[in-house]
Amino acid sequence: MALKDLLVYVDQAESSLVRLRLAGDLAIRHASHLTAVYVREWNRDQRDLRKAAEIGLVSAGSLHDLDHQFEATIEAAADRQRSALAKLTRERGLRAELIAVDGEAAMVVPQYARYADLCVLGCEELGAPASINYTFSEQLLFVSGRPVLFVPPDGSFATIGDHIAVAWNSSRPAARALNDALPLIERAEHTTIIMINPSGFIESHPGPPGEQIVEHLKRHGAVVSAIRLENVPHHEIADRLQDEAQARGADLIVAGAFGHPRLWEKMLGGVTHDLIARMRLPVFMSH
Repeated sequence: MALKDLLVYVDQAESSLVRLRLAGDLAIRHASHLTAVYVREWNRDQRDLRKAAEIGLVSAGSLHDLDHQFEATIEAAADRQRSALAKLTRERGLRAELIAVDGEAAMVVPQYARYADLCVLGCEELGAPASINYTFSEQLLFVSGRPVLFVPPDGSFATIGDHIAVAWNSSRPAARALNDALPLIERAEHTTIIMINPSGFIESHPGPPGEQIVEHLKRHGAVVSAIRLENVPHHEIADRLQDEAQARGADLIVAGAFGHPRLWEKMLGGVTHDLIARMRLPVFMSH
């Protein structure tokens, strides 16, 4: 699959300017069209402030002024995103557009994501229905039908996809993520396969050894190596994966997403949740 249509979700947060730049870099590298989607909605702080104002029994006029302030802030953020995108198109020849729409991001973004090859977004907590324990970012894994590339809200990232670390355990989610990430892997300077506790999963099932995935990727023209990490406690896997990726200079992790969309409260895999919740590097995931 070639990456010809990329989508990046941007919002009021300053960190979204970082992922807009990274998504632009990816689009340029893959000769892709980039669509930035900005949803005009109140963020969590604005909703909390509005609720506090209502509880404080402020006047209708004061509430109107507060709402007007929020709307002005939302439009100012949209203008910042437009300016940043215009600069990328002007200076680097990026083919891109920004779409600003009304609604709720949790409803709007999945619809736009289905018309793209890859969705780039942050991993900040957004509003979600009370019965759902997933964050907005986690929901996108299950409802968009597309691979998702998460960019942490903190940290500065000069590149994305030059050196890729792949979490490999020969499971269906891992195979799906690796296959969806092939356009990135084929263009990377190096890819490191990280097998954590392979003797407890890969080698406990009949089939090729884990290192066989190296040969598979080499046939795609990738430069690949592999490492094995044994005896890693389950609750430490996400952190150990990121430690090893950072130690080797990786700027992107590829990992399968374990979970089930119909059992929101119970079925998000522990390692998947830990990786998203404690993300230090951009992470590419598929489900």
